[in-house]
Amino acid sequence: MLTIFVVVLLFFFLLGIPVAFSIGYTCLMVIIAGSGLKDLSFDLFALQMMEGVNSFPLVSASFFVLAANVMNTSAITDRLFNFANALVGHLRGGLGHVNVIASMIFAGMSGTAIADAAGLGNIEIKAMRDAGYPMRLTVGITGASSILGPIIPPSIAMIFYGWLANVSIAELFIGGIVPGVVIGLLMMVQVYIVSYKLKLPLTPRPPVRVMFTSFQRAFLSLLTPAIIIGGIYSGYFSPTESGAVASVYAIILGLFIYKSITGKELLKVFKDSVEFTGILMLIMAFSAIYGWLLVNVKIPQMVAEGMLKISTNPLVLLFLINGFFLIVGCFMSVLVAVNILTPILVPVIKSVGIDPVFFGVLMCINLSMGVCTPPFGNVLFILAAITKESFEEVSRSVLPYLLPILVVVILCMFFPQIITFLPRLMR
Repeated sequence: MLTIFVVVLLFFFLLGIPVAFSIGYTCLMVIIAGSGLKDLSFDLFALQMMEGVNSFPLVSASFFVLAANVMNTSAITDRLFNFANALVGHLRGGLGHVNVIASMIFAGMSGTAIADAAGLGNIEIKAMRDAGYPMRLTVGITGASSILGPIIPPSIAMIFYGWLANVSIAELFIGGIVPGVVIGLLMMVQVYIVSYKLKLPLTPRPPVRVMFTSFQRAFLSLLTPAIIIGGIYSGYFSPTESGAVASVYAIILGLFIYKSITGKELLKVFKDSVEFTGILMLIMAFSAIYGWLLVNVKIPQMVAEGMLKISTNPLVLLFLINGFFLIVGCFMSVLVAVNILTPILVPVIKSVGIDPVFFGVLMCINLSMGVCTPPFGNVLFILAAITKESFEEVSRSVLPYLLPILVVVILCMFFPQIITFLPRLMR
């Protein structure tokens, strides 16, 4: 039965069938193999799909999608990039540092790597190419820094994990802050080293007046992460409500304060957000059936027993699971992998005393690299479209810049406090 769950699903993926339907068809095959076509209950199928999306926390995912789309359309990303440029653009490899800082800030608003790559990516790549930066550095750091989107809160992947694992989404959000910042700083160190070897020219530090002006123009945008995290941490609103707050705030900025988006453009943003949310919810609906079937045929118990036979040492298990995540990330999107693997692996890590909040953040960090790894990395396709470079060349450019993320994953396994320190302050 496990073979059907895994092999059939991968087979449908390789055929190019949309993710949601690949999961649905796999579930259908499992039911037929288990009970036969004559006993197939389509009512049960529909009921489990409805149950899969009938969750209040999932509403926040759609709101964060809307907030990111509003920000990309209303030129808020331009203000963030200009502020980051004024802040660190004078350092060696300046625009590479700007790229990372801008992505770190935008990650505190969007929740996905795709929104970062599609929104900031155009601006960052054009600026770096115009300044004479090599294509490999330009594409590499743009792709790698976009991964901060689902790591630094808010994070749609963490929302899904929190719902499936029945752990606090607020704690997951707070737990992603420190590792996200550390990854960003290590990326900047890597950019500095590479830039030093390439002997890229230094640009003069801008006058204080210019820095202040750029900060002033971006100030209201910069408040977005503070409002989201501050509101959740202080208890003024829940993680679900924070998505709505972020969306309303982004609309007020773009429509009434900056006046950089028209009513017609806003309607299109709503349409695009509804379409993307529909895709997410369809994936969640079919994943709910997938998870329910996994539990019914006792796959999680089988996996747990198999892993615990190898070792009951938490650190050994973490290395095995994270190595598995690196492979899975090459073939599945973050959300699909989280939906499928969470019901299987959470019982395993709980049985050896691993904190599920720690594991959830680590899982999202590791799987997020999949958006920048071939053959199915979504960000790679976006960057290839922006730069007109081949998919293979873009992949070669991005892969070396994933090193800081791997380093942080390993550090977190040895020092879980990197993730758990802030969440424990909330308890």
